[in-house]
Amino acid sequence: MQELSLNVLDIAQNSIRAGANLIQISVLERTEDAFLEISISDNGCGMTPEQVEHVMDPFFTTRTTRKVGLGVPFFKMSAEATGGDFSIASQPGVGTKTTARYHTDHIDMLPIGDMNATILALITMNPALDFVYTRSVNEKQYVLDTRELKEVLEGVPLDTPEVALYLKEALEEGTAALEKPASDTN
Repeated sequence: MQELSLNVLDIAQNSIRAGANLIQISVLERTEDAFLEISISDNGCGMTPEQVEHVMDPFFTTRTTRKVGLGVPFFKMSAEATGGDFSIASQPGVGTKTTARYHTDHIDMLPIGDMNATILALITMNPALDFVYTRSVNEKQYVLDTRELKEVLEGVPLDTPEVALYLKEALEEGTAALEKPASDTN
C-alpha cells in the first residue's frame, strides 16, 4: 500500500467483517518528536491468541474469497520499516485493537494519504455502524463521533448526500484547524 490511509481502510474493513458496530480510529502526531501513531480498535468478535499470531502471516486469512491476507502484515511492515513498532491486542467476544507507531523522519515513512476521504468512505458506506475518529496533532485534537451525529440527525441516515457533504466539510475544517499555528486566532 502506498499510503497509510489505505492501511486504515483495510484494517477497519477487517473490523466490520468481525461484526463490530463501533470502530474507533485514532491518528496521533507529535511533530517535534517525529512520531505518528495510528490505532484502530473495535468491539467485534475478537481473536484468540493463536489467531493473533496467525494474522501476521500474509498467507493466513479467514476470508473464503481469497487465500492471502496482506492488510495486517503490510500495516506492520510499514511501521517497522521506519524503526517503529506494531501491536495487536485482542480478546474473543470483546474486540481487537491494532496499533502502528512510526518515526516520521525515516526515509521509509509512507505518506499518511487522504485520511479524511478514508473516514468519510467508512462512515457513508456503513451508516448503521458507529465510528469515532480522533485526529491529534501536537496539543490540538479533533474528534468526529457518529453516535453524536446520529442523535442530532434524529434518524436521517449518514449516507444521505447532504449529510455526507456535511461530514466531508467537517473533516476538512477539523483537519485545517489542527494545522493552524497556535498564534493564529482566525
